[in-house]
Amino acid sequence: MASHLIEVSFKGNRREFFLWESDKIPAKNAAVVVEADRGEDLGYVHSIGDAALHRSKGVPHGTGGELPQRKARRFASPEDVRRHDELRAQDEEARRKAMERVRANALSMKVSDAEWQWDRKKLTFYFTADKRVDFRTLVRELAAAFRTRIELKQIGVREEAKRLDGIGRCGRQYCSASWLPELRPVSLGVAKDPRLSLNPTQISRSCGRLMCSLRYE
Repeated sequence: MASHLIEVSFKGNRREFFLWESDKIPAKNAAVVVEADRGEDLGYVHSIGDAALHRSKGVPHGTGGELPQRKARRFASPEDVRRHDELRAQDEEARRKAMERVRANALSMKVSDAEWQWDRKKLTFYFTADKRVDFRTLVRELAAAFRTRIELKQIGVREEAKRLDGIGRCGRQYCSASWLPELRPVSLGVAKDPRLSLNPTQISRSCGRLMCSLRYE
């Protein structure tokens, strides 16, 4: 039985590499059930074979060309996909409840997204904050409310834009959500070389940071 490297995409443009141990190679966008943190998750194949190997050497979530530790276990059934879609519909309600507890605890943070793991053994909340936040009480309250393991993950505003996606000033999907391999700081200097406007309102995007595309002008 052959082993293949595959890259799997999850909610919010989150991607990971897995080992696929089967002679039947999944097609791109095929739904698969994979090993996850203490359980299983469901995602969609983003790249396969040589393309996955090439990407694994150049993206931040890559394996450097090495075989990953986690495995993709099987193709997802229609019932698996239905359950996955139901969970995605519950993410926003979970985020709203988390924000209620954030306000109740007077915490200076914004919960921007929530993501149930497919087997419901974990619920991850993504948040932004200007400074360090003590959210230990919040985690306990959320664990009691949702009766599952809670993970709070702090992200930057560029990562938030990547997760939530959107349309930029150019009328196209955000670079960070569509094709950009990694998120790096963008300085005002990159706008000076092509003599672009230095007006921040014209060269910034919704996250409040300079547009990622300025690095490629």
